[in-house]
Amino acid sequence: MNNEEMNGLLSKAEVLIEALPYIQRFNRKIIVVKYGGSAMADEELQKNVIKDVTLLKLVGFKPIIVHGGGKEISKWVAKVGKEAEFVNGLRVTDAETMEIAEMVLNKVNKRLVTMVQELGVKAVGVTGKDGGLLNVTKKYSDGKDIGFVGDIQKVDAKVLYDLLDNDFLPIVAPIGLDDNFDTYNINADDAACAIAKAVGADKLVFLTDVEGLYKDFNDKSSFISRITATEAESLINSGIIGGGMLPKLNNCTSAIKNGVSRVHILDGRVAHCLLLEIFTKNGIGTAIVADDDNLITGEKRDSFCSEH
Repeated sequence: MNNEEMNGLLSKAEVLIEALPYIQRFNRKIIVVKYGGSAMADEELQKNVIKDVTLLKLVGFKPIIVHGGGKEISKWVAKVGKEAEFVNGLRVTDAETMEIAEMVLNKVNKRLVTMVQELGVKAVGVTGKDGGLLNVTKKYSDGKDIGFVGDIQKVDAKVLYDLLDNDFLPIVAPIGLDDNFDTYNINADDAACAIAKAVGADKLVFLTDVEGLYKDFNDKSSFISRITATEAESLINSGIIGGGMLPKLNNCTSAIKNGVSRVHILDGRVAHCLLLEIFTKNGIGTAIVADDDNLITGEKRDSFCSEH
């Protein structure tokens, strides 16, 4: 073996050693991964995400996947001659669209289950209808009726705990029932946040189509690697954050305030972004943490305060 080959092997060993404290800290802890966007639309990225989550399971984490499927739903809505309509980022969902959404989300759900099981890990796909997991009321957008869109009122996490305790990886489609047992479509970010709070997750991860959080999205030097929940709320109140990032950041701060240790916003288009964020000192996305959060020994994330 020549020196170049030996150095390559040593580099691989160093990566494993760097990951060790993170594996130790989060062993047997629950991590909720919200999976959607471009990472779901691209087949190769899809495989990478599933490999990452499966690896987390195999090294001792207890992952739960909550997935979307918006682009696939829009495709099938168009196939039946309807036009997708959105109000403040929420899909207007009449009865026919709800039927299409449920069909598509179940199809996506079982595809993800199959991909996980191909890698040797047992997975079970559920919707929020199963076991009374997600109870909702009708959601309005600025007072406007947008159809069968659900606002989560209660999470009965027993079905998820049972699956985790029996060594399954739960994969959740964001569909819920109201008290009259009518079916509602739920924003996947909202579902992931509510589930993370209900199961006491140590981590909640949002896979998005952006690199993370910026103080000014048009200024790439204003990227925020680490920010506390209080600092995030200040950003929200300042009016700096807008668009689709605003409700996501609200979900992040809500999760932290309700016991989730850390929330991560990652670019799902980056191969193996989950592993790079969770198992390396610097990470690649934005970590939102509690005000009293302590860095793991050796972690070198620059804080929002020190950079901005």
